[in-house]
Amino acid sequence: MFRRTPRLFAATLAVTALALGACADKADDQPSTGTAAAAYPVTVGALTLDKRPEKIVVLSPTATEMLFAIGAGPQVTAVDDQSNYPADVPKTDLSAFQPNAEAIAGKNPDLVVLSDDRNKIVEQLGKLKIPVYQTPAATTLDDSYRQITELGTLTGHADQATDVASRMKDDIAKLVKDLPQRAEKLTYFHELGPELYSATSKTFIGSLYSQAGLTNIADPADADGKSFGYPQLSQEFIVKADPDFVFLADAKCCQQNADTVKARSGWAGLTAVKNNQVVALDDDVASRWGPRVVDLLRVIIDAVAKVPA
Repeated sequence: MFRRTPRLFAATLAVTALALGACADKADDQPSTGTAAAAYPVTVGALTLDKRPEKIVVLSPTATEMLFAIGAGPQVTAVDDQSNYPADVPKTDLSAFQPNAEAIAGKNPDLVVLSDDRNKIVEQLGKLKIPVYQTPAATTLDDSYRQITELGTLTGHADQATDVASRMKDDIAKLVKDLPQRAEKLTYFHELGPELYSATSKTFIGSLYSQAGLTNIADPADADGKSFGYPQLSQEFIVKADPDFVFLADAKCCQQNADTVKARSGWAGLTAVKNNQVVALDDDVASRWGPRVVDLLRVIIDAVAKVPA
């Protein structure tokens, strides 16, 4: 996702905000080499490319991470202003929030990768004969794996993409396998921002916590689905739920930490606070669904493993 700011996410309540917002061992993140030259044309969904794209413009930080992870980085010539990983990405002032067809066309792309169809940008780029591949916000890990492999097909890195997705699956399986067995599940609150918007188990981030065997206190708050998986909770609701963990996805953007959480009215008595189980997440990793979700799940599982079964 472009880098999602929790405040904007909370203000819009849009699931697609997630979309504009490398595995465990960084050495393992390097894609394998020696892939045979891909045969073109290739087709993914309704998109057919007659030749390998060499000037890719990306308007999604998650897609940027995916492309570099599968070895297509050299083909990426411009990314949006929120893409910041890897560190040497060709960052520009292009906006994924307010995409401008003229500005994008000015980069002479032979493929544009984006998450959201904002400002009817897909139609605009279509009129300019610029191919577009969309990577909408994932709701499951399978969505992430599929997008990685499809990007591999489109960019001529099918083998590397398959390797990346397979490593993700294997690493996640190993992490989950080592979880301690508990008679009663631990509970958690995932904080998107100080306004106390959260994410339920129906969301992508929620599915990761489910992998870790945790129960989401926010689920009852969106039983009717009207918050699209992102309800705003009240101080009273959270204090009453008394979660075992508080995970902060607003540590960098909003300077939230264990001390600021403890200072909130009534929060000092929370089990998570008393047991030092307020966990600061990397804001970027927690708002994207690329290869680094393994890193995110590892942080969550490491925190859970410290609690005696």
